[in-house]
Amino acid sequence: MWTEKQRGIRVTQEELLCKNACGYYGNPAWQGFCSKCWREKARTAGASRQDTRPSNDGTPLTFSKFEEKKSTEKGRRINTMRRLFWGSPSPPKRQAYQSLEPGDFTGFLKILRSPSSQRLQSRCTAFLNTMEAYHDLPVQKQSDLVQDFYQTFAEYFRSFPEAQVTQIMEHVEKLLMTRLHKWVFCHDSCDDEQKDLALQRRIRSLNWITPQMLSVPFPDKKTAVTGDPFLSAITAIIEMDAKRAPQDKLACVSKCSQHIFEALSSSNSEPANADDFLSALVYVVLKANPPRLHSNMQYVIRFGLPHSLMAGESGYYFTNLSCAVAFIEKLDGPALNLSPEEFEGYMLRQRAPSKGKRQQVVSDTQNLLEELKGRQEKLDEGMDALNVQLQKWVEAVHSQLDEAKAQFDLVQKEITTQAELSQALPSSSLDASPQEDDKDKSVLVLKDPRAGPRDTDC
Repeated sequence: MWTEKQRGIRVTQEELLCKNACGYYGNPAWQGFCSKCWREKARTAGASRQDTRPSNDGTPLTFSKFEEKKSTEKGRRINTMRRLFWGSPSPPKRQAYQSLEPGDFTGFLKILRSPSSQRLQSRCTAFLNTMEAYHDLPVQKQSDLVQDFYQTFAEYFRSFPEAQVTQIMEHVEKLLMTRLHKWVFCHDSCDDEQKDLALQRRIRSLNWITPQMLSVPFPDKKTAVTGDPFLSAITAIIEMDAKRAPQDKLACVSKCSQHIFEALSSSNSEPANADDFLSALVYVVLKANPPRLHSNMQYVIRFGLPHSLMAGESGYYFTNLSCAVAFIEKLDGPALNLSPEEFEGYMLRQRAPSKGKRQQVVSDTQNLLEELKGRQEKLDEGMDALNVQLQKWVEAVHSQLDEAKAQFDLVQKEITTQAELSQALPSSSLDASPQEDDKDKSVLVLKDPRAGPRDTDC
């Protein structure tokens, strides 16, 4: 799958598809098969182990009888599921689901609680109660029960458009698995916990791997100031463990992959290809070391909707994640263009990244420090210029205040002078009025003698 002379990790499109050539994505966890083909293969193997015993008459079962018995058992199991949880079929009302928006889980719950969907709700509740009551069953048996329930539930909506059935089934998956997560995740009947610890130790032992060893395109030093460009992808893949529904865990994988493509496009002028993406995904997994990665992937495989893993964007991203984990588990020197001795030296901590690479890191750090120093000097110059401008502005304000104060004093002095003059004028007019009264009286005295004879004459 991977060659020594090729750039990065090479995986062809044919290697991502199912080995049965059914057209769906395969998975290393399913030995290269898709979900559907792997389940058929597992059921065939299980039935063949049971049918290796001779029949009651002592003759072994033929292949045709074996196939007939397998089909009969599968049909009996699905029919039992239908009779147990569904009863007599009746078509649902399409109008109630037409207004349902993609991702509107709250709206789906409201529709499920409505009187028209009461039968669906009771069947889901009965199934959940049954699964919780039999939570000690082997995890593979529980997976078969959940997948059979998905199939019967989807057949109940067979008259709906395919896109609408897919949307409804995603809500059903979230409803069921949010409640069953505590019973079926990392089940005691499997060795997921031990494999989680082994994978974490393996990833921790490979923390010396650099992006250059994986041929991951990294941004240049001008754009590297913002930090690791894959930090958002690392955060997204770590968040997967906090989700409970398989589709929510797949959403974290898709989000991580989208961030990887964004980082690759920002660090390379050419569009990111599948090889660069897988190499970067391996680097992200090594840097993140996601908690319980194996258990989360097995949980999605066992209890996720088949169409989410077999096709579409989420199926492609999850298949690449499975390939990345398989690559990490089988990683050796030639995959990193290292000799077996060099690889062993790195694993035993007897070697470190080459001196040239360390010098390159030191040089990049020094260049970054020089750039930051230049920015700091420009910032200091700007601060000094701003202080000078501020000082000039303060002086101008003080000058204007002094000028305004002087003008105010002049105006106040003029007002005081006018007030004193206005007070002086009324006093002089009062002094002149008694003299005028005396003159009037003297005039009257002079006129009285002449007035007397005239009165006498009269």
